[in-house]
Amino acid sequence: MAKETFETPAGFLVGMGEGAKVLLGGLAVHFKLRAAQTGGQLSISEVTLDPHRLVPPHVHADEDEYAYVVAGTIGVRVGDEEFEAPQGSCLVRPRGIAHAFWNPADDPARTVEVVVPAGFEAFFEELAEASAIGDAGQIQQRRADLAVKYRLDYPTDLVPELKAKYGLKLIGE
Repeated sequence: MAKETFETPAGFLVGMGEGAKVLLGGLAVHFKLRAAQTGGQLSISEVTLDPHRLVPPHVHADEDEYAYVVAGTIGVRVGDEEFEAPQGSCLVRPRGIAHAFWNPADDPARTVEVVVPAGFEAFFEELAEASAIGDAGQIQQRRADLAVKYRLDYPTDLVPELKAKYGLKLIGE
C-alpha cells in the first residue's frame, strides 16, 4: 500500500477568530490547525472551559494531548495523580492513561491544546452535532458510538468523586 504524502505549504496564517468553533455545554473548542493542514501530524485548538465544569475522565487509545494554560487554572487528574495547573503551566495527558480536567474557579479557563496525531478534532464536531439534538438519551447513545469510532473509553467511576470534591458539573449538563 502506498503511503499518502503531504507537502508542506510555503507557510500560512490562521488569524485571530479564524477556524471553526464548536460548543459543548460549558466547553468551547476553536480549531486553529487541523489534520488536513498538518498532514495528520498534529492539531491545535483553543479551548475555553466554563467555571466549575468537568471534562469527564477518558482514555485515548491513539492520541497524546498537550495543553498550555493561557488563562485561569485547570484541575487535572492523570492516572492516580491530581494537581492544579495555573496560567503558564503545561499539561501532558498521554494516550492509554485515564485523565480528566476541570475548571475549579469562578472565571473561564483557557488552554491551547495540541493533539498528536491529528484527527480527533472530528470527534468534537460530531459530538456537537449530537448535542444540538437536545435529547439526553440520543446524546448519550451518540457519545457511546463516537467512543467506539475514535477508540475512546470513559471510566465513569471517578465522576461522582470529582463532582462532589470540587463542586463541578459535567460539560453538557
